[in-house]
Amino acid sequence: MVAVIGFCGAGNMGAAMIRGLADVPDVSTLAYDVDETKIDPLIRDELAQRAKTPKDLAAGCDYLLVCVKPQYVESAMAALAPHLRPETVVLSIVAGVTMDRLRTLTGGNNPVVRIMPNTPALVGAGLFALCLTDPKLPADRREFIHDLFARLGKTYVLPESLFDAFTGLAGSGPAYVLYFMEALIEAGVYVGFSRTSAADIVAGLVAGTAKLAAQSGQHPSVLREMVTSPAGTTIEALMHLDRQAVRAAFIDAVVAARDRSKALG
Repeated sequence: MVAVIGFCGAGNMGAAMIRGLADVPDVSTLAYDVDETKIDPLIRDELAQRAKTPKDLAAGCDYLLVCVKPQYVESAMAALAPHLRPETVVLSIVAGVTMDRLRTLTGGNNPVVRIMPNTPALVGAGLFALCLTDPKLPADRREFIHDLFARLGKTYVLPESLFDAFTGLAGSGPAYVLYFMEALIEAGVYVGFSRTSAADIVAGLVAGTAKLAAQSGQHPSVLREMVTSPAGTTIEALMHLDRQAVRAAFIDAVVAARDRSKALG
């Protein structure tokens, strides 16, 4: 039996997930966006069918994935909720929207799932937090949802109490890494590389180091110590970072993002 996944919103994240599900057997996708041009490439590539209205989307899917900006979630759900079948599972990637609020927005009639992705999902390397605690969610559908998102990246089944923390660490995390990369690129330019060369070197540095950390099985501290010779260049650089409290600044940044996520809810 084919499961129909409906997408309300086909921006970067919605479109990335639709593309990631293209080869999943027994799954078809139905998409709606107020900006119809966002759907056009998906139709052209035969990755989704177009829902002409929110009613068509809600009535035609088994799983409804809400991928809109937080300020639009209420109006989107007002258009969708009256047309949902009771067995349709409503999944939301909208930041700050709690499970209780999702239940309210659906009229309390549908099982709901909260999801927090991050942008590496655009290249099939996302991290997804899943909250699968709704008692209305059948076990077989819970398993289906977990397996579905495992195809798009790495999944973490978390209690909702950790969603703000996951948002601060992993949801916002790509921006921290890119911020760090920007700083290293500027440093490369400062010490004499062209901007193109510096960007290429830094991209390779970050990709290679991440691969080493992922595949070595060793703690990052151990890997860092391998590079840090006594009285060498690396310890000189690291001591400078510690004097500038860079480590503490990153910790404070994650806490600030977590607290902002709480405020959105």
